Amino acid sequence: MKLPEEKFGLVYADPPWRYSFSKSKSRKVENQYQTMSLEDIKALNIQGLCKKNAVLYLWATAPKIIECLDVMKAWGFTYKTQMIWDKVNIGMGYWARGRHEIILIGTRGKVPPPAQSVRIPSVITEKRGRHSAKPKMHSYFDLAHPDMKKIELFARSKVAGWSCWGNEVLTK
Repeated sequence: MKLPEEKFGLVYADPPWRYSFSKSKSRKVENQYQTMSLEDIKALNIQGLCKKNAVLYLWATAPKIIECLDVMKAWGFTYKTQMIWDKVNIGMGYWARGRHEIILIGTRGKVPPPAQSVRIPSVITEKRGRHSAKPKMHSYFDLAHPDMKKIELFARSKVAGWSCWGNEVLTK
């Protein structure tokens, strides 16, 4: 699927990370959605999708933090900070049973942080829903970056005022 030709100031992405440590077919991520290799994710022309000054909010699970940083760099962004989603309920895990996910925040060019009056805590506490569904962050990003054109990559549904790209949003 071809990326849009428009240029965006904010990219919000939840890549379909591929995992290789599942010992059971019933626990494979591919049972939930189609995944991509790290190299395929890194090869997406996200630099060509972005304005000179842009911000990236990139989801990662704890086992994929190094890969996520590699993707951020490949896409032309510099790591700034992170937020954590506390899912409240414990989930699966191999070394530790995960109860959180991470949003890495990176920029390219000159992007100021959100105004102090709209900054949210770095820990978002919200019960998890269906597999891989994330908290709704769009309204926060609209407040934090009101003048930026926004796109959600690997989107599952359309959001008013946003562009979206992903195979799941096309099938609904």
